[in-house]
Amino acid sequence: MKHLIAALVLSLPLAACTTSGAVQTPPAAAVSSAAEVGAITALLEQQDEAWNRGDIDAFMDGYWRSPELRFASGGNVTRGWDETNARYRRVYATSDLMGRLVTSDYEIVILSPDAAIAHGAWLLERAGDRPSGLYTLVLRKIDGEWLIVSDTTTSAD
Repeated sequence: MKHLIAALVLSLPLAACTTSGAVQTPPAAAVSSAAEVGAITALLEQQDEAWNRGDIDAFMDGYWRSPELRFASGGNVTRGWDETNARYRRVYATSDLMGRLVTSDYEIVILSPDAAIAHGAWLLERAGDRPSGLYTLVLRKIDGEWLIVSDTTTSAD
């Protein structure tokens, strides 16, 4: 097998093994992935903006409106968009409890044309405390729109 691989490598045209100073156009898949990462980043930024306006409904627009939505936090799993919305409203019932959300350290991996994972960090700036942690989001492209279908949020505190 080693000899077969060596023969294949040695038979490659010299042009395939050298580089030129010319700028190469990235493959269409790379351009597409960059656009998808941009779309997901925009979704996460829109959620931050909605949260910081105190608008939980607009924040929840980033989630899949389905009974199959999964949200895990604090050792508990909440299933369903309505239940997740109710949980947010219960836990963050006032603007003081909501504080100011800052997310950062985005790591977005496009798995397929309709699936992605996003990792990041979150921080709530509130009077008296600054809870923070990490999150992992599973996103699906549904009807042309990226939506969170599973959210696992952990606390560093």
